[in-house]
Amino acid sequence: MPTKPALSRLFAAAALLCAAAGAQADITVYTSQAAFRAAVQAPGLDSYDDLSVVQYAETLNRSAGAYTYDVYSATGLYGAGGPGDYWLSNTTRYAPMVFSNFSGGVSAFGGNFFASDLAGQYTLGNVILTAIDGSVVSYGLGGAAATDFLGFVSTTPLAAIALTTDGGTYWPTANNVVLAVPEPATYGMLLAGLGLVGVMRRRRG
Repeated sequence: MPTKPALSRLFAAAALLCAAAGAQADITVYTSQAAFRAAVQAPGLDSYDDLSVVQYAETLNRSAGAYTYDVYSATGLYGAGGPGDYWLSNTTRYAPMVFSNFSGGVSAFGGNFFASDLAGQYTLGNVILTAIDGSVVSYGLGGAAATDFLGFVSTTPLAAIALTTDGGTYWPTANNVVLAVPEPATYGMLLAGLGLVGVMRRRRG
């Protein structure tokens, strides 16, 4: 029969496994901007209206409210749209646009994602947004309108978001990107998991 200390370690390990399972990355997809905003707090917006219709370098350092992030495309980025409403695209339609290096524990990412043509103007097309936070979730917008919203909310900080097309003769394009952090309830769950880790370490000591 197991000793009392052995049983204590067994129960502590079981509790830790339950906490870890509960705290694993879980990404929720939102196609409603209102529902997305209700699921997050402290959102920051990057409208890209400071851009022009010109080619940019491979990497742009951007900010959305209090958050900073990078956008990368292997062959360069491109300002699209026009006066009053500029967008961000790239120079090679097959190259993904990758959003990463988020500051402040960003775990929510959303915006308007669609296709643009050679001149950087809206065109009908299919785009795919992929979120990476330890797990990977992709969602496709078929025939996306320039006002279509798509967002991801994760229970852990996001590592990267990739925007691509389905290989058609159009370019991936982003506008009105929103970054945010989890609701306080999500933080509570993560802190509870860390607390159990601390208890187990003290017992081992």
